[in-house]
Amino acid sequence: MRMKKTGALVLVATGAVMLSACGSTGLFNRTRPDEFAVQRQTPLVVPPDFSLSPPKEGQPRPTDDSLQQQTLDALFGGPQARSDVEKSALNLAGTADPAIRSTVGDPKTYTVSKGQVTRAILAAPEGDGRDAQTAVGGA
Repeated sequence: MRMKKTGALVLVATGAVMLSACGSTGLFNRTRPDEFAVQRQTPLVVPPDFSLSPPKEGQPRPTDDSLQQQTLDALFGGPQARSDVEKSALNLAGTADPAIRSTVGDPKTYTVSKGQVTRAILAAPEGDGRDAQTAVGGA
């Protein structure tokens, strides 16, 4: 009977020692590496790009506009042909006057009345809107 108690005690003690190794406190307390902070570095590989050529001596550097245009072409597919409806709308619209922004901002320019609400919005004083109020009324 004493042998059974000793065997059980040894078994319990061994299990306790083994479980204490799993925790951060106890007999086997040590600093462990963070497994998520360790990563394998991939080797550097230069992908083949056949559209690039080495710069020639004495030639100016390519401008950023070409890079910007290449980016837009890659994103949106480059310039597309206009449809007949779009061509017709542009022809009906005509060409814009170069001074159109100055003409529109001129107080002597005649515009179409858009109503009292639009007039009140345009006549509202500038501000941050902290003291703004609205009122809806019939004319």
